[in-house]
Amino acid sequence: MGRAFEFRKVRKMKRWDRMSKAFTKLGKEIAIAVKLAGPDPKINPRLRIAITNAKGVNMPKDRIEGAIKRASSKDQENYHEIVYEGYGPSGVPIVVECATDNPTRTVANVRFAFTRAGGVLGTAGSLDFMFNRKGVFKLAGDKVNLEELELELIDFGAEDITKEESEITILTTFADFAGMQKALEERHIEVISAEIQRLPTTLKEIPEAEEEAVMELIEKLEQDDDVQAVYHNLA
Repeated sequence: MGRAFEFRKVRKMKRWDRMSKAFTKLGKEIAIAVKLAGPDPKINPRLRIAITNAKGVNMPKDRIEGAIKRASSKDQENYHEIVYEGYGPSGVPIVVECATDNPTRTVANVRFAFTRAGGVLGTAGSLDFMFNRKGVFKLAGDKVNLEELELELIDFGAEDITKEESEITILTTFADFAGMQKALEERHIEVISAEIQRLPTTLKEIPEAEEEAVMELIEKLEQDDDVQAVYHNLA
């Protein structure tokens, strides 16, 4: 069938793999939200956000509903939300957010990844000063007047609003995340995704030849099903 077929096949498999991992992570987020505040998204804001994010990556409706149903069962294991912090190759700080039903397994996998890459796992909270937790909202920009939006949302904690092509990004403080979510919902503004991210306060530059080892570690961590997100300050 030729090289073109093989190339398309490889590209399709990679895309399916990314989607599968995204669905796994969002399924855990849905489960955590249900365990915390129940299966009704009308009265569970974290679940509403999880469902919105799932729809944003085209997670099938029946899979979303299945995740909610499983989480509502008493037999469903509780997931522990754990944050690991450490330094990767070239001293690059890395924060790993996990959701796991087996913390012993997860910490062993994370520590092994750091050690194998020549890094070291640190203590909890040791990298807090290097990152700010921010609310990041992505909106469908083609349906929103940017100038009017800025005036309306500044009172709800919008620190920065930018538009790139047809997508608008809003940044808030961690404390203003819930208020912004409510403000957008009340205005029936379509949200593509909403999440709390750790944004670096400063960026670290290293020689290009050393970047590959750092990126390999990050990719290795992201491939772990217990890992929800990986943050770093690599320029």
